Amino acid sequence: MQIDLNADVGEGFGAWSLGEDESLIPLVSSVNVACGFHAGDPRTIERTVALAVAAGAAVGAHPGYPDLAGFGRRAMSMSPEDLEAAIVYQVGAVAAFARAAGTELRHVKPHGALYNRAALDRETADAIARAVRRFSPSLILVGLAGSALLDAGADAGLATAGEGFPDRAYEPDGTLRARHHADALLADAARVGARAVGMVREGAVAAVDGSHVAIHATTLCIHGDAPGAADRARATRTALAAAGIGVRALSPARDQ
Repeated sequence: MQIDLNADVGEGFGAWSLGEDESLIPLVSSVNVACGFHAGDPRTIERTVALAVAAGAAVGAHPGYPDLAGFGRRAMSMSPEDLEAAIVYQVGAVAAFARAAGTELRHVKPHGALYNRAALDRETADAIARAVRRFSPSLILVGLAGSALLDAGADAGLATAGEGFPDRAYEPDGTLRARHHADALLADAARVGARAVGMVREGAVAAVDGSHVAIHATTLCIHGDAPGAADRARATRTALAAAGIGVRALSPARDQ
């Protein structure tokens, strides 16, 4: 039994640093690198990709809405054509730095408000899937388990990966609890590790109302933008290992 463990990284900008990338990246098997629209800049992308290559982590692009001020967590109105072009642009930025560092881009995972909209809105999901396929049909499209984004990716001929979030609260319908709620992000490392094991072994997670949500995930995310991210990743690796679950990066050749 194996699972990919990913983290959203490279989310600083200019003089502002964010996250614990140096200690977090060696603990995961895949990274999602901010592309400069919601966070990141050329030098930050370059440094983050270098950290991932040194740690042996697969590199993915983490495109979002053009919303630096709101960290990509505010929904924006973009035409499908504008969104598609923006995704191609962002993916290309990270792919260029990956190639310059001696590796190739492995996957694409939307960020924040764009990710959440693509989980429910097929038009948005289709625009993202088209953009990814235009850039490279060999890329894996990562989206919320059971979401419209995965359906769009499959229809576009892409390999897809359903994602679970052991460090995020779930609503009973399987969506992620909105970030404005105080309990949206789980801070307790041991609890996050236990939820990760449950997602893999039982294919389910407890929602905020106590009900159980079915989740078919092939990758689990540890958010890198909150204090304690490395501790949560370390606890997750420990819990997975104790349960006999290996950690391995996504591959298009694997059954997603």
